[in-house]
Amino acid sequence: MRQLSEKISEIVPSATLEISNKAQKMQREGIDIISLSIGEPDFDTPQHIKDACIDALRRGQTHYAPSNGIPELISAICEKITKENNVPCKPEQVIVTCGAKYAIYEAMEAVLNPQDEVILLTPAWVSYEPCIRIAGGKTVFHPVNTKTFQLDDSVLERVNAKTKMIVVNSPSNPSGAVFNQYSMKLVADLCTDFDLYALSDEIYEKLVYGKEHIALASIGDMAKRTITINGFSKSYAMTGWRLGYAVAPLEIIREMSKVQQHSVSQATTFAMWGGLAALKGDQQCIEVMRQEFDKRRKYVLRELGLMGYQIAPADGAFYVFIKVDGDDMNVASHWLTNAQVAGTPGSAFYSPGWIRLSYATSMERLQEAMQRIRRTNGKK
Repeated sequence: MRQLSEKISEIVPSATLEISNKAQKMQREGIDIISLSIGEPDFDTPQHIKDACIDALRRGQTHYAPSNGIPELISAICEKITKENNVPCKPEQVIVTCGAKYAIYEAMEAVLNPQDEVILLTPAWVSYEPCIRIAGGKTVFHPVNTKTFQLDDSVLERVNAKTKMIVVNSPSNPSGAVFNQYSMKLVADLCTDFDLYALSDEIYEKLVYGKEHIALASIGDMAKRTITINGFSKSYAMTGWRLGYAVAPLEIIREMSKVQQHSVSQATTFAMWGGLAALKGDQQCIEVMRQEFDKRRKYVLRELGLMGYQIAPADGAFYVFIKVDGDDMNVASHWLTNAQVAGTPGSAFYSPGWIRLSYATSMERLQEAMQRIRRTNGKK
């Protein structure tokens, strides 16, 4: 048989696969596994959003729509970006995609040429690097300060003539850190001084605790060089809807649109009507979820702190990122086998020696998980 794609064969499976497969096997065997590895809210999609989708189905919104999205949703995204994020936006600068992840993939394909370098700030979500690689780019990893989880001037050392883009994710998956004004201004200055593009993944922007979310495109003239990625999965508990969007300079959206037209064509028509209801409807559903996450966050931080763990600043999203002794894959496997608690090894996020725990599960299950980890660590 002839050789398959070298480009795809070079992409390695996620480092979480071993732990995930083991956890699923144990669950099939009837073992009570508490999963703190899940990256989605444990809340249901708000009823008014589901009703809007059902109504769209009843109205026959089951056919093709404009590739970049229905005009009503594009208009609502423009309004949201302009008013909430203080970023000027025109409808032609918006594309609605099959999830925020696909928007990232399209952006990489639209911007990168072979061997273009992309600075990826670590710890980083697992899918950025494969998207860069598929587009033919090269990833240059740069760790943030592991005490503050903010940027410092050392990032300048990563820039050279091949650098094309920097990826920013604030609030961060996996660390939960929120970039402050200094870090964001540093990124903006870097992009302006060296004529770089920025991809700013702001999917967790609504889930922030006591800090301020800063939209990268709102700084100086960054709207001219920033691709803002967002969606509905986290803020509105709509992970299975696969609905995201990007806002970017017109010339980039035009190229992203080509990728979309020749691949998935468009986001699902009736799902987009649900997205419209999410943006235009009562936003209290977000605050209810955020407050509940905050209660869980404070509990988990207190318990892990009492166990002596170093913890990244968990100021956003729904994760805590903790420093562990020894190999993180071994620790995660030990917890799964002996405590029946599943966490995600930091190696999956290019940060060995750390483990990500999600508190997107009930307080009751979190309390049981903390007790199990404490007992496994030999503490009462």
